[in-house]
Amino acid sequence: MLPQLGEDGQNRLKNASVLVVGAGGLGSPALIYLAAAGVGTIGIVDFDTVDPSNLHRQIIFESSDVGRTKLDAAKERLSKLNPLVNVRLHPFRLTSDNALDLIGEYDLVLDGTDNFATRYLVNDACILTKTPNVFASIYRFDGQLSIFGDPSGPCYRCVFPEPPPPGSVPSCAEGGVLGVLPGILGTLQATEAIKYLTGMGESLVGRLLLVDALTMTFRNLRIKRDPECVICSERPTQTGLIDYELFCSGSGAHPTKLARPSTPNQSDFMFFGSKIPSISVTELKQKKESSEDFLLLDVRRPEEVIIADIGGVIIPMDELPFRMEELSSFREKDIVVMCRSGARSASVVGWLRDQGFEHVYNLDGGILAWSRQIDSTIPLY
Repeated sequence: MLPQLGEDGQNRLKNASVLVVGAGGLGSPALIYLAAAGVGTIGIVDFDTVDPSNLHRQIIFESSDVGRTKLDAAKERLSKLNPLVNVRLHPFRLTSDNALDLIGEYDLVLDGTDNFATRYLVNDACILTKTPNVFASIYRFDGQLSIFGDPSGPCYRCVFPEPPPPGSVPSCAEGGVLGVLPGILGTLQATEAIKYLTGMGESLVGRLLLVDALTMTFRNLRIKRDPECVICSERPTQTGLIDYELFCSGSGAHPTKLARPSTPNQSDFMFFGSKIPSISVTELKQKKESSEDFLLLDVRRPEEVIIADIGGVIIPMDELPFRMEELSSFREKDIVVMCRSGARSASVVGWLRDQGFEHVYNLDGGILAWSRQIDSTIPLY
């Protein structure tokens, strides 16, 4: 009944194919609305299983789906909603080896990933296959949305040429996210996809939408194509896919710039070493049982420690530059740095070694590994 859509627009949706990368917080609402709108073919790339911690934001799943693969659970839900949709499942990690072939099969991509390596991979593969990319990202209460890869607009690299330093931006699991925020951004992704496929309205090509859920404000930023972009310019210097894990790892000479800022934040902990000294949770257990004189340094935030705690001195990562005196007595002793998964603590290890601490080690896998391998009573989060 919408005059801007009509029967012609509905047929365009029916004949269209959309690939959703990631059946998570963003992918869940997007998948539901794409299927409900009648998009003929929907592909889903994911290799994960449903976990209880997913359910507050990944609304395509139910508690009865815990333990199932996300692909199987999502297909079942979409088929019940609209049995006429062809749901294609791709149960693997998107990599440089398979991205071009897979993305080239679809008319449009929705990027619902939560890590920078895959975002750059999706962007580059979309540029090389000339496939538009409906991009969204979320963190805590903030979201971003745009369409990249359209011939008239910029790509992701035009706006974000380089990834942030490793460990400087926590994942949603580490930093938290308001459960409804990915619902808002994922629904907006579906909106932009439907508009783009049918030619309705004005798309977000050339604009970056910023969403602040705390103040409920929406801002539009004009973004332009970079004439010197390495992938989408007239003379690109990159003509194929690369190793994106290496690209986002910050590989380079060590040490690097490490200033003590007046207002510390996680981006100040830049460590680009090729190998972070680490110990396993089994080795930590042996240290604790032997009463060895060492320091277990927990760099998580207090709200994380309330959820799961195995002892140690708690100094949140962003407070560390101003609390160094608390570590002075351990300069010649072992310091084991711990966080949730081992990412933030790895950055801290590199930073402390640049400050002259020679016996600093990262707890490989963080408190998650401790819970899974040593003490299952410690909650996962």
